Amino acid sequence: MVIGYTTGVYDLFHIGHVNILRNAKALCDKLIVGVTVDELVAYKNKKAVVPFEERIEIIRACRYVDLAVPQTTMDKLDAYRRYKYDVMFVGDDWYKTDKWKEIDDELKRNSVKVIYFPYTKSTSSTLINETLRLLRMDAFN
Repeated sequence: MVIGYTTGVYDLFHIGHVNILRNAKALCDKLIVGVTVDELVAYKNKKAVVPFEERIEIIRACRYVDLAVPQTTMDKLDAYRRYKYDVMFVGDDWYKTDKWKEIDDELKRNSVKVIYFPYTKSTSSTLINETLRLLRMDAFN
């Protein structure tokens, strides 16, 4: 059995999230998804619109997800020790960044395969938030 693992904030759930989860599930037998807790979202200097408790329930309801768990740390090796996954799925926006290179190397030393998926450029939570902000500004002007 191949166990896959991926993580994300999954705020304002959209087609990019569906693409990642669908593609990940197609490449493993069991997909575990770490959903970033509200406190950890601050690492991106952001605040989730949808609270963690609701975001994790949305992910649990997704047919591609076998297990949704809180992501309380960015430490992917901690997650590896907990869930013993064989493959990790990551957006290609992390590919070859200095921070991710170290994580990638550590995972490979533990025989974890890392698969990079293309980032969905047409839709993102950041883009949705910006569009909503602009629409609200237009509504009040």
